[in-house]
Amino acid sequence: MALHFELVTPEKLVLSEEVHMVVVPGTEGEFGVLEGHAPFMSTVKDGALKVYATANAEPRTILVEGGFAEVSEKGLTVLAEKAE
Repeated sequence: MALHFELVTPEKLVLSEEVHMVVVPGTEGEFGVLEGHAPFMSTVKDGALKVYATANAEPRTILVEGGFAEVSEKGLTVLAEKAE
């Protein structure tokens, strides 16, 4: 199974792919999202978003600044003010 993940900024769609897991820097602390996660919304703080392509892979790190994260039945969407 795979999690559909999208990272979006006001300028563009940064990433849209099927991944194993994403760890998001939430304002209340980091949280990991896998396929089948319960619906959830959180604000995002400045920090490192970690994308794991497979269960044993090293994470791809993307620096994000502010925004929101939404987990739904469709997957995880992070709306970031900025992403590098």
